Amino acid sequence: MSTSALVSSPASAQAQVSLRRRFAVWLGLLILLGIAAGLVTGPAGFSPSAFWADLQGQTGSLLIGQIRLPRTLGAALVGALLGLSGAIAQGLFRNPLADPYLLGSAAGAGLGAVLVLAAAALGGHFISLTTVAWIERVGLVSAAFLGALGGVMLTLVLARGAVQTLRLLLAGVVVGVLLGAISDLITVVSPDALRGKQAFMLGSTGFLGWNAIALMAAGLVLLLAAARRWARALDALTLGEDSAASLGLDLARVRLVLVLMLSLATALAVSQAGLVAFVGLVAPHLVRRRAPGPHGWLLVASAAMGAALLLWADVISRALIAPQELPVGVVTAVLGGGYLVWLLKQHGMGRS
Repeated sequence: MSTSALVSSPASAQAQVSLRRRFAVWLGLLILLGIAAGLVTGPAGFSPSAFWADLQGQTGSLLIGQIRLPRTLGAALVGALLGLSGAIAQGLFRNPLADPYLLGSAAGAGLGAVLVLAAAALGGHFISLTTVAWIERVGLVSAAFLGALGGVMLTLVLARGAVQTLRLLLAGVVVGVLLGAISDLITVVSPDALRGKQAFMLGSTGFLGWNAIALMAAGLVLLLAAARRWARALDALTLGEDSAASLGLDLARVRLVLVLMLSLATALAVSQAGLVAFVGLVAPHLVRRRAPGPHGWLLVASAAMGAALLLWADVISRALIAPQELPVGVVTAVLGGGYLVWLLKQHGMGRS
């Protein structure tokens, strides 16, 4: 058995490389088709004829260049950030059910958004409407970003660093419950903030512009480069803590760096599009099932898969009940939850 394994290992490795190349081509086509579908989806739903009519009109360039194109590209970038952070989280905790919101980032972002919305609602009685509008536009994104990072930092403080993964997970649960309760309490005091909170919690790509795209693109490039640098550490963690330590890894330092990377990616995505569910959880699953490989491949492929998933979810959210729109987070939750239910049934049938 060992001899045959040794003989077949080069051919097996070559087959895996070929599989990953085919998967990358397929994924690239899926992303390109998703961008094209996003451009032709508007108030009339998925309609190429309406797209060409809009393009030939006087406001066609404005409609495409300032609304549909930035929204479509922004959806891809948000999905890529969530896919990347999900792959990091699952590798860090060695748990396929880990997702980017595990360490309190979701609750922190929600609390930051609620604080801004409540301040704007209550402050309208004391400050000008122009100032309130500025707070709602600029402050919401900044507060969600800082809130997400603050939630993760509070988790690290409660867990006394990133030395023990179990303590880190438990601290994340505690922080999520605590910050969520504070957020609910604020909405009781300021009911006007509840509607904005609900919109934020359901996720939306409708407000993404070129400034947000530039910020997310720069962040994604830097985080992908950093993640690939630490990919071999993630590979070592899959062998177990003792094996990773025997390879010379400083486990506390590695975990801390990985937590910071996944929290930055998550905060950047959440601050721009709200809480989009299941993308960070499902994207690494799909890559591992269809084209498994080391983390150097998995991290990049998960980011691409996340981009493809959110692109098509955004198209569905705009086309399904056009001219109205569904929250994109609801679409991703239904699709992601349906996929996990199917996966669970398939594994259950396999065991029986």
